[in-house]
Amino acid sequence: MSNLRVAVDIGGTFTDICIMDEASGKVRVAKTPSTPDDPLEGAMNGLGEAKVDLNDVSLFSHGTTVATNALITRRLPPAAMVCTRGFRDVIEIRRANKEELWDTYKDVAPPYIRRRDRLVVSERIDQAGEVVEALNEDEAREVARVLKKRGVESVAICLMNSYMNPAHEQRLREILVAEMPGADIITSSDTLPEIFEHERFSTTVVNSILSPVIGRYVQRMSEQLKEGGYASDLLLLHSGGGVMTPATAARFAGRLAGSGIAAGAIASRHIAMLCGYENSIGLDMGGTSCDVSLVYGGQSRVTKDWGIEFGHPIRFPSIEVLTIGAGGGSLAWIDDVGALHNGPQSAGADPGPACYGRGNDVPTNTDANVALGRLGTSLAGGNITLDRGAAETAVKTGVAEPLGMSMDDAAKSIVSVANANMADAVRLISISRGYDPRDFALVAFGGAGALHGVALAKELAIPTVIVPPNPGVTSALGCLLVDIRHDLAQSYLKSASEADAGDIEAKFAEMENEARERLEAEGVAAKDMLLQRAIDMMYEGQWRSLTVPVGAPFNSVEEAIEAFHRDHEREYAFRRDDAGVDLFRLNLTAIGVTQKAELQKHEKTGGTPSANTTRMVAFDELDAPVDTPIYQHEDLGAGSTFNGPAIVEQLDSTTVIPPGVRVEVDEWLNIRIYVSEDSK
Repeated sequence: MSNLRVAVDIGGTFTDICIMDEASGKVRVAKTPSTPDDPLEGAMNGLGEAKVDLNDVSLFSHGTTVATNALITRRLPPAAMVCTRGFRDVIEIRRANKEELWDTYKDVAPPYIRRRDRLVVSERIDQAGEVVEALNEDEAREVARVLKKRGVESVAICLMNSYMNPAHEQRLREILVAEMPGADIITSSDTLPEIFEHERFSTTVVNSILSPVIGRYVQRMSEQLKEGGYASDLLLLHSGGGVMTPATAARFAGRLAGSGIAAGAIASRHIAMLCGYENSIGLDMGGTSCDVSLVYGGQSRVTKDWGIEFGHPIRFPSIEVLTIGAGGGSLAWIDDVGALHNGPQSAGADPGPACYGRGNDVPTNTDANVALGRLGTSLAGGNITLDRGAAETAVKTGVAEPLGMSMDDAAKSIVSVANANMADAVRLISISRGYDPRDFALVAFGGAGALHGVALAKELAIPTVIVPPNPGVTSALGCLLVDIRHDLAQSYLKSASEADAGDIEAKFAEMENEARERLEAEGVAAKDMLLQRAIDMMYEGQWRSLTVPVGAPFNSVEEAIEAFHRDHEREYAFRRDDAGVDLFRLNLTAIGVTQKAELQKHEKTGGTPSANTTRMVAFDELDAPVDTPIYQHEDLGAGSTFNGPAIVEQLDSTTVIPPGVRVEVDEWLNIRIYVSEDSK
C-alpha cells in the first residue's frame, strides 16, 4: 500500500530528500550533492541513497531551481516575441531605471529575447477594448514563416491593450499554432491580463521562454518516476506557495521561477505556528545564498513586485522572500582599501569551501566555522569529510595575515560580516515595513542557518530562535505542506464611485468558473476547492495598489472601500476617508486542498541530556576557545533542557548554542533557544 509522501528540493549545493510516513507522521531525510549540469540526476541519486521504493509513494512533490537557473545562466531555447507594430522595444526600454542609480558602469541585464527576434504585426485595440485596426493576418503568416525558418521553439504574443480585448491575440495564436506545429505559443492576455505593458510583456516572455525548458524537465522526471513505480501526478511547487501538475506547469512555467525559495518560507511558517508563534521570520541559509521571509498574524507576505533579474519583472503572485549572497560557501575577500567582505561570490558545490579539499584556497563561511570548532570534520552524515587544517590555512592566508589578525579573530570576523549582511536583510523585510523584530520568533534552517541563528537573534534582539528537527531539509518538508493553488486576475479600472457591485460579482463568477475547470482537470474534488476573492484598490492619484480581501457574493462597493481604508491605515499608518478610491484589479485565488500528514508528536520526558563528546570551540562571547559539549540531535528527547555553550550536530546541519542561553526540545523535536531571559 502506498503510504509515503516524498519531497525533493534541489538547491545550489545539496539536493534534499524528505520522506514522511502518512500513518505515523515520522520523517526521515537524505542529502546528496546537487548536479548542476543535470539537476534530475542529483534528485534520482538522492532517492536511491534514501532507499525510496516509488511503489510505496502516494504523493511526490518537487521544488526545483531549473527555471531560476535557466534565467540566470541564459541557457534558453530559441524564442521570439510578436508585438503590435511600434512596441517591440517595450521590454528593452523597461521603466528606464537602474538597480544602482548612480553606478554608470553597471547596466541592466539585456532582455531575454534579443531585438532581431522581436517581430511585429499591424493591429490596434484602444483602451476601452474597441478594435481600431483589424489584425493583419497576412503579416501574421509571414511572421510565422520567418520564425519557423529560424527554428523558434516558443513565442510570446504581446499585443497592446489585449488585457481589455484578447481577440487579436487569440486569432494570432491560432495562426501561429497552425503554421508552427510543436512550438509553445503563449499570449499575454492568458498569462497576465492587466494594464502596464512592460510588466505584462516581461511576465509573458518569461512564461514563454521557460515553457520548453520546464516541459522537457517535467516530462523526463515524470517518466523516470513512472518507471520506478510512482503512479500519481508529479506536483511542482511554484512561487505563490502552492503546487501544480505538469500540465499546468507547461502553461505557466514562469511560476516555477523561485520555486525552491517558497518551500522554505512555507515550512518556516508551519513550524512557527506549531510552536505557537503567529509572527515569525524565516532564515534559510544554504550553501550559496540566504533567503529571509516574514509571517505576520499567521500569514506570509505575498508580493507581485519581484523577478530573478532586475528590470525583468515577473508579476505572478509570490511569497515575499529576500535573497542575499550569504551561504556556507560564500567567499571572504578583502577589497582595495583593506575592508573585509563576505559574498556574494560563492565556492558553490564544486569546488566548494577550502576544507572540502577540492582545490579552492579562498576562505568561506564554512571554513571559518570549521576553524573556530563550531563545525566538526564531517558533513551529510560522514559523506563529506572536512579538512580543518585546510580551513585554517585558508583563513590565515586569505584574511588573518593580510589584516594582521590572529586566526581565531579572522575567522570570527568572517562570520561577523556574514551575520551583519543577514541582519541587514532581516531589517529590510521587517523594520523597513513597520514590523519590530522583537515581536517575532526566528526560525533558523537550511544547512547553515542554525550555525548563525542565535548570533543573528542577538544582533536584532529577537527573543526566541527555533531550529527544526531537520533544518537542512526543511525546504523539502515545505513541499509536503502545500495545496494546489492557482492565482487568476482581471483588470477592472474604475473609480469606486462608478463601480457596480453586480458587474464585479459577474466578473468574479466568470473567474471562478475558470478556476473550477483548472482544479477539476487536476483531479480536485468540488468539496476540496477553496476560492478566495480580493480587489486591488488605491487612492485616486496613486499607482501602487493595496490588495483587499472581499467576501462572496460581492454585493457592496461601500464595504470594500471601508475595508481598503482600514487596511491602508494598518499598512501605512494613515487613511484618507475624504479621498476618492479607484479599483484596479480583481483577484481570485483557487486552492485545491490536499490531505496533509501531521508531523510526529513525541511525549515530553524531560531531563538534561548527556553529551556524546566535547571539543574546543571559539565563541564570540569568550576571549578563548572552551571545551564544549557536543550533542547529537537524534539523542535529544522531547522535554530535554540544557544551557549553552553547546553544539548540536546531525546529518543535515549543526546548531551553535553560545554561552548564556537556555535550550528546550519541544514535542516535535524542535530546538527552542531562548536568547533573552523573559522570552519563553
